[in-house]
Amino acid sequence: MSEYSIINKLKDQNKVNDQLLTCINNLTLEDLIAVKLELSTNLLNHRLYGLDIWNNMNSITKEAVLKFSLSVTKNKTDAARFLGITQQNFRRALKNYNINQD
Repeated sequence: MSEYSIINKLKDQNKVNDQLLTCINNLTLEDLIAVKLELSTNLLNHRLYGLDIWNNMNSITKEAVLKFSLSVTKNKTDAARFLGITQQNFRRALKNYNINQD
């Protein structure tokens, strides 16, 4: 398994704990996204006017999948294979989404 883990990174930043991870595990991905969007809009009276969520979902999900691929593989080469893309496309995606393993 990779030395990089999004869960460990979030734990180190005190953003999640085991109890929260258990709760998250009981949600579907769709529910989790909906909850995050609702929480994000609470201060805005549940409005995200001007934010093009629908057309940006592709980018949002690709960034999440890139982070996941790094978390479950040993290295970037394996992560690219895991996603079924070339190493060059994988490196480009990491750069485009400003993702690093540090």
